[in-house]
Amino acid sequence: MTVISLKRQFSHAVDDTPEDIVLDINVEDLSFGYGKDDKATPVLKDLKLRINGPQLISILGPNGVGKSTLIHCMNKILSPTSGKVFIGERDLSEISIKDLSKHMGYVPYASSDSFPLSVTDTILMGRHPHSKWGKLDDDLRVVHKTLQMIGIEELADRSFNELSAGQHQKVMLARGLAQEPKILLLDEPTSNLDIRYQLEITRLLRDLSHSQKMIVLMISHDINIASKYSDNIIMLHGGNIYATGTPNEVITKENIEHVYEVGCNVIEDDGRPHVILKDNVTAEPFDEPHSVVSVS
Repeated sequence: MTVISLKRQFSHAVDDTPEDIVLDINVEDLSFGYGKDDKATPVLKDLKLRINGPQLISILGPNGVGKSTLIHCMNKILSPTSGKVFIGERDLSEISIKDLSKHMGYVPYASSDSFPLSVTDTILMGRHPHSKWGKLDDDLRVVHKTLQMIGIEELADRSFNELSAGQHQKVMLARGLAQEPKILLLDEPTSNLDIRYQLEITRLLRDLSHSQKMIVLMISHDINIASKYSDNIIMLHGGNIYATGTPNEVITKENIEHVYEVGCNVIEDDGRPHVILKDNVTAEPFDEPHSVVSVS
């Protein structure tokens, strides 16, 4: 299998990212299975992937194809059954968790997270990898900068547990960004949010990847939002990479119907593909129109 390489397609050839900043992920022959030895249930099989340069990448695919497993193998939550992950030139297995946290942030699926702290203190938790004695003022300056970056300065003194779902997710994102990572991994960051916040969060992630020169790797179940904002897309199927590339290259009628096993049409909207799902089961026609429910 050839190595799949993803780079952002810049509209102009400008990249002044310092050379010593880690903006390269190399996955070599990565496999992972739950269980032991010959009884292990394979989830990922011989993945080869290279991601280079600042960009927003969405990982797509149906449930159970290994999306979360892939990013967990990238951030040492899981150890691959075989294969390696390199961050820059360094083997991930030889990087300590604290050292990795200085370069890589992680925002988990956070629907049930609860912190009896203020928003400022919650975000300050993200400074732990950089914390040193007598450096609290520096950490607080980073937290304030992050609050401004996300646009939630007014929430600084609010209790985290009192926030709405959209505010909650922005604070979780701010906590990840407070690590000042060059690589940010997110597990379904827009889950359980209404449409407005789904668009807002994903747009913010795209803008941050470009303005802050970061690799942002996001698991998503919303094909159209991923298509609208992503620079590149990884589509998983059957424990391996089925397709990679720009939204126009990956979000096709053939790919969607094969991977998700649903009928669809794909149209163009603002230069990006947009999926219109089709129900393969023909609905029974109604003999009479539904009555209107009135509320007095």
